[in-house]
Amino acid sequence: MNYEDKLKNLNIKLPEAKAPVGNYVATKISGKMLFISGQISIDESGQLIKGKLGKDLDTEAGYNAAKRCALSIIAQVKKACGDDLSKVKSCIKLTGFVNSTDDFIEQPKVINGASDLIASIFGDIGMHTRAAVSTNSLPLGVSVEVDAIFELN
Repeated sequence: MNYEDKLKNLNIKLPEAKAPVGNYVATKISGKMLFISGQISIDESGQLIKGKLGKDLDTEAGYNAAKRCALSIIAQVKKACGDDLSKVKSCIKLTGFVNSTDDFIEQPKVINGASDLIASIFGDIGMHTRAAVSTNSLPLGVSVEVDAIFELN
């Protein structure tokens, strides 16, 4: 499959794969497994998507923030694979963290933003296991962070 054509057909523009700002790496390949460090919610203009779900943002805004995290994940995958997304054999797992109030219970609906985007790009090989976890705070006050594990050919 030509994933560049797929991205164009879906009208998806990947953001720049950002370098980490701490003492870690953005991606790590071990054997055929590709691990992507947590990608935080950043909008199209490079601004952080901040706020707490259930207080500052509704579920739809969270869904869109998670979608932005997934775009950054795909950008990191592409960079780690030498700009060749056809090296991806399967998306294995996503873990989504949602900055939310104590009574917010729609974390899975929020993280669907990331899951739906990855499935729309990769089709069946984009189907993955997942965790959607609530947290009382995320780095820099962002609303969502998602990390990923992929298997490579």
